[in-house]
Amino acid sequence: MSSVLEQWKSGLGQSWEHLMEGWRQLWERAAGALTRFQPRERNDEKSASPNLPAPAGGVRWAVLGADIYETDEALEVRVEIPGLDREDLEVEVLDGQLVIRGEKRLEREEKQGQYRLMQCAYGRFQRAIALPVPVKAEEAKAEYRDGVLKITLPKAETAKTRRIAVQG
Repeated sequence: MSSVLEQWKSGLGQSWEHLMEGWRQLWERAAGALTRFQPRERNDEKSASPNLPAPAGGVRWAVLGADIYETDEALEVRVEIPGLDREDLEVEVLDGQLVIRGEKRLEREEKQGQYRLMQCAYGRFQRAIALPVPVKAEEAKAEYRDGVLKITLPKAETAKTRRIAVQG
């Protein structure tokens, strides 16, 4: 009986370790895309209607997926941010990171009834993406169309490597 119990405990321990490793890997891969949306204050006249379900602390989370493609000349960044107007976005390069700020607004509608499901995030958000190489921020271009923000960041000239002969 003791042997069976020990095997069961060992198997359970290994299963738990595998589960935790899977969650750790998932977190490492997805954590950068997870973005916090902070809702407007309720007394703000542009805030969402009062019949919206409020999550704990009034904060919602959403995934703003991004791709970075590197060419010889530039970084091409693509971020999916549906439901905004171009004027609601702010993009800057700061300390080696691409910083995207914005606000996704829920237009106030006069309707009868109440929400039964609300999975979309609304409010102010910020997403910072570490840039893999130095860029020329002053030459960057951004375009927002069909819910996708495309940013072209020309690469900065890198210091050239030069071999130095050692004299004796």
